[in-house]
Amino acid sequence: MAGTVEKYGKGWRYRAAVGIDPVTGKRRWVSKGGFSTRKAASTALHAVLTDADNGQIVERSAVTVAEYLDDWIERAERDLKPTTAASYRNDIGHLKRQLGSVRVQDLTPLTVERAYHELVTTGLKAKSVRNIHAVLRRALGDAERLGLIVRNPAASARPPTPDRVEQSTWTPDELSAFLGSVQDHRLFASFVLAATTGMRRGEVLGLRWRDVDLDVGRLSVVHTITTVNGVPVEGDTKTNKSRRRIGLDAVTVEVLRAHRQRQRQERVLAGPIWQDRGLVFTQEDGSAVHPDRYSRWFTTLVRKAGVPKIRLHDVRHTNATLALEAGVHPKVVSERLGHATVGITLDLYSHVSPAIDQAAAETIAAMVDVPGHPRASGPRSA
Repeated sequence: MAGTVEKYGKGWRYRAAVGIDPVTGKRRWVSKGGFSTRKAASTALHAVLTDADNGQIVERSAVTVAEYLDDWIERAERDLKPTTAASYRNDIGHLKRQLGSVRVQDLTPLTVERAYHELVTTGLKAKSVRNIHAVLRRALGDAERLGLIVRNPAASARPPTPDRVEQSTWTPDELSAFLGSVQDHRLFASFVLAATTGMRRGEVLGLRWRDVDLDVGRLSVVHTITTVNGVPVEGDTKTNKSRRRIGLDAVTVEVLRAHRQRQRQERVLAGPIWQDRGLVFTQEDGSAVHPDRYSRWFTTLVRKAGVPKIRLHDVRHTNATLALEAGVHPKVVSERLGHATVGITLDLYSHVSPAIDQAAAETIAAMVDVPGHPRASGPRSA
């Protein structure tokens, strides 16, 4: 890199070559004046040349956040699932309303954090803003990689911390009461499956018969049904960890056998209008069940059952909580749920940890003879 210091008006200025213009192929220069001494200008020149050597000088650009994000999502969504792309576009809409007119190169961590604060004050939950933060960080990471900005301001910005919400779950008796009240529902088996496996809504609705082995008592979670702009979309599971095999208990197997027989009867009644998509749970004509409609059915059935109100997703939390309380190893619970790590499982269900910890203490103590204290025959009551 080259540069010069020269007299400029009543002071001094520097001119520095900071690279090659990718369009013209010519050397690119930057200059700055207003220095009172030659030494001050030389010091500034040295700093600029050092930044240029480290790749910290970029071409000045007037591209706004809105312009950049629109271009970025057009390129990025080619490698995204439809549901993910739709979610990203929704998050980008929020970002454009807050930061759209700001030039990308003018973004700072403080500017980004203020935008997050505004999003929260407009009613968005902190968890939603954290998702928006993840999208912005990824988009600006690409801007840094492409040389549009020197560093990613979203990487240093802190999104809001969500309030920790205790999971709403049913007791074994409440879960049994609900299942008893819906045993005549045509999708009874779907509720049993969700309760005994902890599968996600989309995983239950996306399950195909070819992925179920009732003789062995096992199924494979491979597909899912989600919604994009209100329309059901079939696709692969959320992550590689979500793609998993789950063992089935004998009761669930028998419930699924009965459901398959019922579905065969529905297929005969439907005749030529039956849509053979191989799904385990369908509408009366074989078509996929809309996830949102399924959730509304669940809410109505909960109300009729007279059990505490919970969300459909809380059946998954109920499964995990009951398993951990029963002493199932957290690693096993994590794998059945399809969590990326066992740490996620333990963090989500930390309210169960004290009971697990106490049980561990009692188990270890029961194996050790302490002088003067005979070994207890069983766990001591709290």
